Amino acid sequence: MIVTTLLFYLFAAVLIIAAFRTVTSRNPVTAAMHLVLSFFTASMLWILIHTEFLGLLLVLVYVGAVMVLFLFVVMMVDVNVEQMAAGVRTYLPLGLVIAAIMVAEMAFVLIHTWWDPSRPLPQPPADFNSTRAIGETMYTDYVFAVQISAVLLLVGMVAAISLALRRRTDVKRTIPSEQLRAQPSDRLRLIQMPARTDRRVDRSSQGHDASGDSQ
Repeated sequence: MIVTTLLFYLFAAVLIIAAFRTVTSRNPVTAAMHLVLSFFTASMLWILIHTEFLGLLLVLVYVGAVMVLFLFVVMMVDVNVEQMAAGVRTYLPLGLVIAAIMVAEMAFVLIHTWWDPSRPLPQPPADFNSTRAIGETMYTDYVFAVQISAVLLLVGMVAAISLALRRRTDVKRTIPSEQLRAQPSDRLRLIQMPARTDRRVDRSSQGHDASGDSQ
């Protein structure tokens, strides 16, 4: 029990520091790496309370897939850090309000738990299947909440696609279909022009010739 408590406080401290660095870091890559550390530490905390399925799901889905994809996007896309930092002050009050609400909610849950310690977490039996219990709970008691979450994720996906499809004026785009339909006659055009001679050049050349003859 003492080892579990020490691990909890250790993982909680690492999670708080990593989350703080995720919010305050100016480099997107550094913020993403700290977010990966936050997810990994949160999964360790879930494993400590005997929810192994959620812990492994957090590591495999978020750390192994979502954050790796996010890192590739951040490193491949030319992110203007100065332009992003310029808009921080605009959204800072709203961010502080949301952060205060989240801290108040977590404080309410923690204080309620500390004031009523007579209800400890029940220890599951040896043959307890957490995956089945989570599935039955999600699709029986919280089926409406799951559907709302699915709709929110769909809206977020559509919003991300619409933002990615914006027309940028500073990017030169290529259209492969037009390149495949191109013909040599479209790229090279031969023009026949009549030969012209400059009179000044002819007169100057005649003058040089006459001076040479007089000598």
